[in-house]
Amino acid sequence: MLGRAHGPVLLFAHGFGCDQGMWEGVLPRFTDEYKVVVFDHVGAGNSDAAAYSPAKYSSLNGYVDDVLELCEELDLQDVTFIGHSVSAMMAIAAAAAAPARLGRVVLVAPSPSYMDHPEDGYEGGFSRADLDDLLESLDTNYLVWAANMAPVIMGNPETPALGAKLEGSFCRVNPTIARQFARVAFLSDVRHLLARVAVPALIMQASSDLLCPEHVGRYLRDGMPQSTLVQMKATGHLPHVSAPDETADIILDFLQQPK
Repeated sequence: MLGRAHGPVLLFAHGFGCDQGMWEGVLPRFTDEYKVVVFDHVGAGNSDAAAYSPAKYSSLNGYVDDVLELCEELDLQDVTFIGHSVSAMMAIAAAAAAPARLGRVVLVAPSPSYMDHPEDGYEGGFSRADLDDLLESLDTNYLVWAANMAPVIMGNPETPALGAKLEGSFCRVNPTIARQFARVAFLSDVRHLLARVAVPALIMQASSDLLCPEHVGRYLRDGMPQSTLVQMKATGHLPHVSAPDETADIILDFLQQPK
């Protein structure tokens, strides 16, 4: 834990293939006024590898349970859960399951479902065939997939060091765990939970995000009763890495607004 011991609580959760270090560019903006909690999902970063259970972590629920257990263990109240990518899905699920524990959610580059659902007209950006191809490529050679996809997901080709940073993060993850977490990330669907998010929600939509088309941000805004959508100038899927100052400014503005 960082920052003020008795300040308002901010809980930062990283996305697929990442760890808590991806928040390093924004954290200094919060530690003067807030109690900041960062952690690694099981299987990522410096987490206890022995705690990984393929059965538990085959679905989003296993990760959501961990988040709520962490809040209970540390006695965190009125938490602002800041989740990136798949952790934004976790934030939605956690807010729906434990509204008394969470006071706000901040969704960074979020999607409620990456997969299209033609049966109800939802367009997540990827067909099931697209995702099957992506996952097959990941299964065939994870390191090659990481090298090819990291710069595309990061965006910002004019700054190749950012893509290299994400590739390095991908390559630090155990490939077996990465394959399973990728399925959780790309195949989960939390659309049915949106109306149950009864706390204020900030949706941070980056520009030119390969994984999250702009209409998905509007879908989230329309589905959550107390949500605010901000279209960022930042590009790519990791705005907290590529544009930490803009990311922090938007979150701070949201936190200063009355509930």
